[in-house]
Amino acid sequence: MNLLVVDDDSAVRHACCEIGKSAGFQIFASGTIAESEAILNEQAIDIVLLDLRVPGGSSLDLLERARSAHPELVVILMTAFATVASAVEAMRNGASDYLTKPFALEELMQVLDRARRRRTFELEARRLREGTGESRSLSSLLIGNTAAMQQLSRMITKVAQSSHPVLILGETGTGKELVARAVHEGGAHADRPFLAVDCGALVPSLIESELFGYVKGAFTGADKAKDGLLVAADDGTVFLDEIGDLPLDMQTRLLRALQEKEVRPIGASEPVAVHARILAATNRDLPAMVEQGTFRKDLYFRLNVVNLRVPPLRQRRDDIPLLAAHFLERMRREDGVDYVVSDEALRVMHEYDWPGNVRELEHAIERACAISSGPVLTMAELPTQLQEYRAQTARGGSVIAVAPAAENVTVVHQSPGIVSIAELEKQAILNTIQQLNGDKLMAARLLGIGKTTLYRKLKEYGIEHI
Repeated sequence: MNLLVVDDDSAVRHACCEIGKSAGFQIFASGTIAESEAILNEQAIDIVLLDLRVPGGSSLDLLERARSAHPELVVILMTAFATVASAVEAMRNGASDYLTKPFALEELMQVLDRARRRRTFELEARRLREGTGESRSLSSLLIGNTAAMQQLSRMITKVAQSSHPVLILGETGTGKELVARAVHEGGAHADRPFLAVDCGALVPSLIESELFGYVKGAFTGADKAKDGLLVAADDGTVFLDEIGDLPLDMQTRLLRALQEKEVRPIGASEPVAVHARILAATNRDLPAMVEQGTFRKDLYFRLNVVNLRVPPLRQRRDDIPLLAAHFLERMRREDGVDYVVSDEALRVMHEYDWPGNVRELEHAIERACAISSGPVLTMAELPTQLQEYRAQTARGGSVIAVAPAAENVTVVHQSPGIVSIAELEKQAILNTIQQLNGDKLMAARLLGIGKTTLYRKLKEYGIEHI
């Protein structure tokens, strides 16, 4: 992403550029308003780190013009003269974050990381709204740009071209069936059926009839013959989810079907040829089950010709904005509301461990949309476990600061942690209401925000009555 650093102090500008470069940004720098506007007009800037006092004009005016021309731009304001009034003014003009000089290296990295996530989220949301990309491409099935997902995508591309069985491993909710579908879609028989069965959701007798089929009259109620999935796939793919739950006698029959490429339907006297690729998935430890005798060793080796391990969401946190944008776009198509996630909610979503993985994230987004009273999803709409996590990890304290001193980044003295624009906004709102003896309508008028926005903010702060 492209980062523009705007500050007339060359030492601070140089330090910020070095930190941004170490964080992987393409860096542009400016010391004046005019030069900054020229860069914004010529370059596709994603994030602006903007000092509140820059020669040649008003930084807030530049912020307003830049956001007007590029609504998706993420702007972080820096100032050595932090006041509630300047925070409110920055909020009105569209700033996403607010830094007080001198600031900490670690805190600047965190602010840039938040801005990167916000920009990634907005880019993905726009891409989804514009409908770019193929509807059934690998990228549409597996969302993520992290190294773990790129490695998984490369492996899927390779194994998709073969016909060998594939064992897909991963925790519950990581998207193992999506991986299976991606393997099928990337193969030579993508136009053939993709048939899935959950081995843990069916009783043994139903699993047998589902996989192998039966002939007419094979048992009470079998008034006509039915092909099992292994036959019905017809050169397609059969996905056996939760293969670790398959009973031992069914494991034996499945192994024979894989070895002989034929099955004998229930009640039939002759076998039927099988032309299907087998993909299996589990969240269980199959080698341990083999040792315990609850899973056949020969079936394990037959299925484990190639294995794909799907990373848990906590190991690919940078994909969370992309996934959130994907789920919000789906909700937009269903509800007609263009939902967005507040910066605080997105930060907590990025830091949370997600024991339920992508499925838990999807349910959290759906819940937030269902109970939200507006297009902005805040912490108040997120599930209880995320709100409890936010409460448990609330932190502050002293940090090492970056000061405008030498030609490089210099650590000098202790300073308070950065106060985000969200916290300054909260202080501005609550202080104004207090000074006006609780007159919320007058407070909204003085702050320049609508009364609905003010009440929503108070609800987000957990303050209904003040």
